[in-house]
Amino acid sequence: MIRQVDDLRAEAAELHRLLGTLRIDDWPRATQFKAWTIDDIVRHLHIGDSMALASASSPEAFATLMADIRAQREKGLNRVEETRQRLNGLGGPALLERWHTTLEELCTVLAEKPPDTRLTWSGPDMGLRMFTTARQMETWAHGQDVYDLLRVPRVYNDNLRSIAFLGVKTFSFTFENRGLKPPTTAPFVSLTAPSGAIWDYNTPSDAERIEGLASDFCHVVTQNRNVADTQLKVTGEIAQSWMRVAQCFAGRPEDPPAPGQRVGRID
Repeated sequence: MIRQVDDLRAEAAELHRLLGTLRIDDWPRATQFKAWTIDDIVRHLHIGDSMALASASSPEAFATLMADIRAQREKGLNRVEETRQRLNGLGGPALLERWHTTLEELCTVLAEKPPDTRLTWSGPDMGLRMFTTARQMETWAHGQDVYDLLRVPRVYNDNLRSIAFLGVKTFSFTFENRGLKPPTTAPFVSLTAPSGAIWDYNTPSDAERIEGLASDFCHVVTQNRNVADTQLKVTGEIAQSWMRVAQCFAGRPEDPPAPGQRVGRID
């Protein structure tokens, strides 16, 4: 079994514990992520994990599910509305358990795959490790939406390593996704893990480099923090351009929150 499956399972367990502390009237509260409610966040994670489970279980099942989702979107439903309808408005504790059960099933199926497996997705196919890391990244990033809303401090751990790696690997994608030519040389990235370990990526450079906490870097590449609200030290024009719009998730280009938007807010 690849390490990334354990990381995904641990990430889900952490979010499950947090969501288990909610009151019923917390679930309809709007987060700072596009005003999605906590219900919307968990529905989104559940649909994503259901798609991943279908891909890992049967290419035919995945194709059928994706065709149905596209058909509903073509009727004019946006992502949130389509997901609400698909789950018949399921929310609260019942939604929590449905999501967590599906994710546990997904982890079990992924753990049985050979490490060189490639899996179908809505975009390009992905290798097993990257596929699993993408699900962990979604869980971690949207979990932050809930932490921010509840004003609960987050305890970081070295499971972040896969997300940090994904952030580094999507350097070129960040520019290409915006119709820009990627710089030929990626900045040197040196991150301090929660354990104190140092994670270095790319060729060492004094001119183009990013240094700081791995948690800060992960917040920036998942776009739940503006780089100005972190302690990252960003040196060089390329590094600064990247960190202003870094995006490690698929889909159309998105912009990070404005400075101060996702920190220091009291609801």
